[in-house]
Amino acid sequence: MRKISDIITKIEEYVMIVLMAAMLVTIAASVAFRYFLNAPLSWAGEVSIFLLIWLTFLGGSWGLKFSSQASVSFFMDKFDGRTRKTFEWIQMLAMIIFLIVILYFSYKWILLPSVAAQRSSSILLPMWIPYSAVPVGLTFALIHLIARLTSFSAKKEGM
Repeated sequence: MRKISDIITKIEEYVMIVLMAAMLVTIAASVAFRYFLNAPLSWAGEVSIFLLIWLTFLGGSWGLKFSSQASVSFFMDKFDGRTRKTFEWIQMLAMIIFLIVILYFSYKWILLPSVAAQRSSSILLPMWIPYSAVPVGLTFALIHLIARLTSFSAKKEGM
């Protein structure tokens, strides 16, 4: 599972680089067209939002891989050793259960006929494409969490 997580991380990194570059070009072009050519791009805002949505979910998954999310740890700081490891294990298990529930509903939502028929207003992109950022990002996050839990459990057994 660790190997799959590492491969997904590399894919996320390359895709996020491309998305950031595309967002930079889109926003820069939008500003240039609006202020220098007095001809605003009607589609630039929509495209930027869709790129940002994908970046958010992929970045969240990537951050979960490296435990780089902000957290309130004053409760966990009160414990050490085996008790702390047990709470960390319970925390990861709760996040996995939460992601499974959210993934179930997000896949159910994406597969609705109404979502398949929906199109964006400016570029007429099928809305299942930007909406798919939710299940894709959360699936990657789930894989990262399961990989972390399995390596955490292996370390715990080695204690």
